[in-house]
Amino acid sequence: MYREGTVSEDKFYHIGEYIPGGSLLVYNNTRVIQARLVFHKSTGARIEVFCLAPIEPYDYQLSLSSTTGCVWKCMLGNAKKFNTEYIELPVTIGTRDVHLRAYKGAQQGNTYSVHFIWDDESVAFSEILEAIGELPIPPYLNRKTEESDKTTYQTVYSRIKGSVAAPTAGLHFTQEVLNNLKQRGIQTTEVTLHVGAGTFQPVKVEDANEHPMHTEIIAVPRRAIADIQAGLGHIVAVGTTSMRTLESLYFMGVRLSGIDQSTFRDIDTLHINQHEPYEREYTLSAHDALQAILDYLDATGQDTLHAETQIMIRPGYTFRIVDQLITNFHQPKSTLLLLVSAFVDGNWHRIYDYALNHDFRFLSYGDSSILFRQKTAALKE
Repeated sequence: MYREGTVSEDKFYHIGEYIPGGSLLVYNNTRVIQARLVFHKSTGARIEVFCLAPIEPYDYQLSLSSTTGCVWKCMLGNAKKFNTEYIELPVTIGTRDVHLRAYKGAQQGNTYSVHFIWDDESVAFSEILEAIGELPIPPYLNRKTEESDKTTYQTVYSRIKGSVAAPTAGLHFTQEVLNNLKQRGIQTTEVTLHVGAGTFQPVKVEDANEHPMHTEIIAVPRRAIADIQAGLGHIVAVGTTSMRTLESLYFMGVRLSGIDQSTFRDIDTLHINQHEPYEREYTLSAHDALQAILDYLDATGQDTLHAETQIMIRPGYTFRIVDQLITNFHQPKSTLLLLVSAFVDGNWHRIYDYALNHDFRFLSYGDSSILFRQKTAALKE
């Protein structure tokens, strides 16, 4: 327990003892897709296609359920060998033989648009990925994906497909732990942030403000926003992805509170940029910001807020919604460690020194910590 400079440890299944009754636990229900496809040309060349995010249809669920083709933003391994009109891969789904073709489109930075089509309209793209795709485990594990990863690299509450990396803080939760929290009077609600490959992008610049933060898609049901509004002052975020989603809600609410409700239907996409929290002083309360989102959803007849966030939480950030954070131990020079530092007022060195000196495991399959504003308890798996 980190209180006034002191850190202690406990087993994760005791986590309910550190969360006050009446708290609201918010977790990310995203599910990792088998997003890595490997094609082999007749010449023997191996081309890897790593699906990052849908382009058309833009919505994850629509793209994954498409039976007539889709376009995705992809990273390509051995892209120079992708010099033919298309590359092709046979797929067997049950008793059906399907031929998948991939066409390389425009390049943007280190990614390409890739158009996928296949010859059986009874098959959805998600079925193709499940049949031949590989689960993209973190690159720092330095090993190939194993069959066990299909289970261990998913949270017990994952259900909305779309991530290329797991929200790993949630990997510690079992159904038994969740039941124990419920018995203690701790409520839960869920949000969705589809984790992108940008989460692994290291901070390579001296000034963190100059680091280009990646954009991720979020979806938050109206009932969850109402739960969060009612639970303000007692919000526990499971993982940095839940944290980024929750804190992004505040700035979305600020945006919406300054718009005439008659123009709500003209809004295309709510997008929070990485510098927005630092551009000016914000005086709107978290309660009123969340109310503005609820008013927007009601006025437009939506039951879920769909938006994008590029928010960068770093030292100097003012937290509006989250009171406690459950998260793993992160690698140096990462945006995740910047977020942790901001949350514990720069005292991350004390916490991480304790973890290193007590043989804690780091990164995706590592141990966990529960952080409070100005206090933390380290929890060993």
